[in-house]
Amino acid sequence: MKSMLIVGFGGCIGAIIRYKLSGLVMHHTAGWKFPAGTFAVNVIGCLIAGVMMALAIKHNYFSPNIRLLVFTGLLGGFTTFSAFGVDTIYLLEKHEIVWAGLYVLLTISAGITALWLGTLSVR
Repeated sequence: MKSMLIVGFGGCIGAIIRYKLSGLVMHHTAGWKFPAGTFAVNVIGCLIAGVMMALAIKHNYFSPNIRLLVFTGLLGGFTTFSAFGVDTIYLLEKHEIVWAGLYVLLTISAGITALWLGTLSVR
């Protein structure tokens, strides 16, 4: 139960930050045809996840509860794309190049296909 509350709290904060940051970026890029708000959130989330991941691995800075709060909760609420990036880097660092490539290819293609099928099912 404690773990779920930690993740939920972090997720709530991350989602609010995503909402505000994406809205701010979209406000300044209103005329663009490119989804700059989502792009910014995904890139910033990956940068933060990379820094946090390196600190966690190299220096063991974070307790299990802080890892739940930051990685699963805050970054998960901010952008799940960062989790996708962390998983991919983890595979690459283990020299699992084929699995990393397969993971990227399948995640993107299956995700976009599922999204397309979901919209078709409603139309």
